[in-house]
Amino acid sequence: MENIISNLKTFWMFTGFANVQWGHLVMIVIGCIFIYLAVKKEWEPMLLVPIGFGILIGNIPLFAGMEVGIYEEGSVLNILYQGVRLGFYPPLIFLGIGAITDFSALISNPKLILVGAAAQFGIFGAYAIALAVGFDPLQAGSIGIIGGADGPTAIFLTSRLAPDLLGAIAVSAYSYMALVPVIQPPIMRLLTTKKERLIRMKPPRPVAQTEKILFPIIGFLIMAFIVPSGLPLLGMLFLGNLLKESGVTKRLATTAGGPLIDVVTILVGLTVGASTQADHFLRLDSIKIFAIGALSFMIATFGGVFFVKIFNLFLKEGNKINPLIGNAGISAVPASARVSQMVGRQYDRTNHLLMHAMGPNVAGVIGSAVAAGIVLGFLG
Repeated sequence: MENIISNLKTFWMFTGFANVQWGHLVMIVIGCIFIYLAVKKEWEPMLLVPIGFGILIGNIPLFAGMEVGIYEEGSVLNILYQGVRLGFYPPLIFLGIGAITDFSALISNPKLILVGAAAQFGIFGAYAIALAVGFDPLQAGSIGIIGGADGPTAIFLTSRLAPDLLGAIAVSAYSYMALVPVIQPPIMRLLTTKKERLIRMKPPRPVAQTEKILFPIIGFLIMAFIVPSGLPLLGMLFLGNLLKESGVTKRLATTAGGPLIDVVTILVGLTVGASTQADHFLRLDSIKIFAIGALSFMIATFGGVFFVKIFNLFLKEGNKINPLIGNAGISAVPASARVSQMVGRQYDRTNHLLMHAMGPNVAGVIGSAVAAGIVLGFLG
């Protein structure tokens, strides 16, 4: 009988009930909220479902030494997490993004790349704020990249500059990507007049297949020579696009833009979520990062919309840009372009802005990778 009681006591010590702390319960509630928003509200379910469930996995209370947790060397979760920690998942995601992205809107109207560049002010604005509230330059650089609205880029940069903040920055970046339809519309309305919202843009010109093939080659060479430190992201992005547009590597493009990016997205979401283990995540720095992340998205949206308003002062009537596509300069593809379309249709249901918004949207993808390369070059 004593042996049975002793065995039961030992068993109890290894259960989650015996090791639970309030922080685990808080994080489990947060994970459930993520899943709820993904399922009920359909806010970026491809991201929030694996992240939310990863949060649940990462906050099951464990007895020390079980070699199960994500921070325990040799555990399965720890091995999967190396793709995040060492930064080799993000380039694979960029390969897939390139394989499913059509750069025609940008090629047909190259000046839209300036809108994408303007939205990157969110990165440098967040960097300045992070320095002001006490983060060191390496940490501030990693936090700043949240403003690019690009989860893979945030992971890539943070894994090199501030790996101790990886969980908080990655979750913040992906969370705000999902919240784009909530954060951006009020700022867009605040900064524009009714007349500006009704601006109709000329239809994009047709883009020849030769242009589509040359764009990733020339674009890569120019960007890589300017920012060599962004090579892993830029190289994979443009390679993926070349696979798509060349017309002779359809199988590779389909794999990169389908099964590969899906598998890597699951692994990134799961492991990023699991890295939010309460004792590592529930810190004052995490709260600061989430607050700065929200400000960075607002600054990026403001920068993109306000830049279009200024740019329009130098454009003739008939060539003006609808400022509502300025928000799409961030890298959340195609979520922010859809927001441009959604807000525009609220004022004119026949004015279709999506095809125009995709120009600055894909420019934002390139811009965030370039910005990450610049930050890495200066701070790395």
